[in-house]
Amino acid sequence: MKKKQKILVTGGAGYIGSHTALALLDQGYDVVILDNLSTGFHSLIPQGADFVKGDVCDRDTVIGLLREHRPVAVMHFAASLVVEESVKKPLSYYQNNLIGTMNLLDACRNTGIESFIFSSTAAVYGDPDKVPVAEDAKLAPINPYGHSKMMAEQIIRDTAATTDLKYMILRYFNVAGADEQGRSGQMHKAATHLIYRAVKTALGQFDHIKVFGDDYPTEDGTCVRDYIHVSDLANAHVTSLEYLLGGGPSDTLNCGYGTGYSVRKVLDTVGGVAGQPLNVIGDTRRAGDPAQLVADNRKIMETLNWAPKYNDLDVIVKSALEWEKNVD
Repeated sequence: MKKKQKILVTGGAGYIGSHTALALLDQGYDVVILDNLSTGFHSLIPQGADFVKGDVCDRDTVIGLLREHRPVAVMHFAASLVVEESVKKPLSYYQNNLIGTMNLLDACRNTGIESFIFSSTAAVYGDPDKVPVAEDAKLAPINPYGHSKMMAEQIIRDTAATTDLKYMILRYFNVAGADEQGRSGQMHKAATHLIYRAVKTALGQFDHIKVFGDDYPTEDGTCVRDYIHVSDLANAHVTSLEYLLGGGPSDTLNCGYGTGYSVRKVLDTVGGVAGQPLNVIGDTRRAGDPAQLVADNRKIMETLNWAPKYNDLDVIVKSALEWEKNVD
């Protein structure tokens, strides 16, 4: 019997990492997860995955783990990712998001691992001049989170230029929803993502939800975002892995649906799905929020033949609501 291929998933106890670990297991891969549980949850680690508690910023831990498990590829999710927090704590974001990436790349170089899939973000585009935004658009992040991811992307490219490393950089737009089988969903110690917080508000866990700014140059004055279901994003990672392992060249791809929804539209949708309107309170703009971020997703569709299954805002919201109803 052919030995299963093993994949290292950093940050696999987190939201996107755990869904991708599930997708890998579903496709017959072996999975080892590295997570320090600072923002992840042990309950999100999928059954069947090996788990190592540790920090990607600890070089010895990373190299020891790769030498022991010998994965064929690394998927790197472990990072700090809250835009508003990054504005307040920039040094923490550069520390976590850059040192961890450099440690992993160095460990891959030292252990002969040649496939690296990186969790990046549409925040690298900043406030783009043209929407939808394509991968070749100017990178002009407007917050430390975006800057840290842009810098990490460049470190990956520079490393690949002098080694046998092949990479896939995936730039996420706004991720939401939950596994349709109820095996994983969004959990955070601080609820900041719009749909996540809106669902909690609909279920009475918060008495209101704030809209940060209503004077943006958009149709209703609120920010517009491209929301992608987390399971479609997880599938994009598995497809990227198979592409690299099959000999495909390194690339950078947007992960989104190419459709934008305003904050007010999202809140109306959550209220409609939940069966009652939300208590919405206006507030001033937050630092680091661009007016619009919508993906030009033609490249991922063509390169990976990626076919999303959940491209529907109602479906995304329903899955998030069901997860939140059932989560302990």
